[in-house]
Amino acid sequence: MTKVRKIANLVIFVPLGILLIVLCVANRQSVTLALNPFQPQDSVLSVSAPLFVLLFLSVIFGMGVGSMVTWWNQGRYRKQARTEAREAVKWQQNGKPSISPVEAKQLRIK
Repeated sequence: MTKVRKIANLVIFVPLGILLIVLCVANRQSVTLALNPFQPQDSVLSVSAPLFVLLFLSVIFGMGVGSMVTWWNQGRYRKQARTEAREAVKWQQNGKPSISPVEAKQLRIK
């Protein structure tokens, strides 16, 4: 399976890397990103940079925001894992599970 994964990575990432390099070389001209929609000529709220830099920054920003949202949404699973780890330690120390009646009912339903 690892050989297939390596080949798949080569097939996907090498052309993608070449495409990104071509994109960088083709878009070296400086563009202005105006952050003031009411007065786009205002130079205080505008950034001038090559187009590929703005594209890469937007992709990096999107990945960061997506990672934070995913981390935030998975918080309940991390909390559950911590709780279950504490329960496992208690079971090992006491030899008896400390389970609530609600959890016992849920286990019987499954």
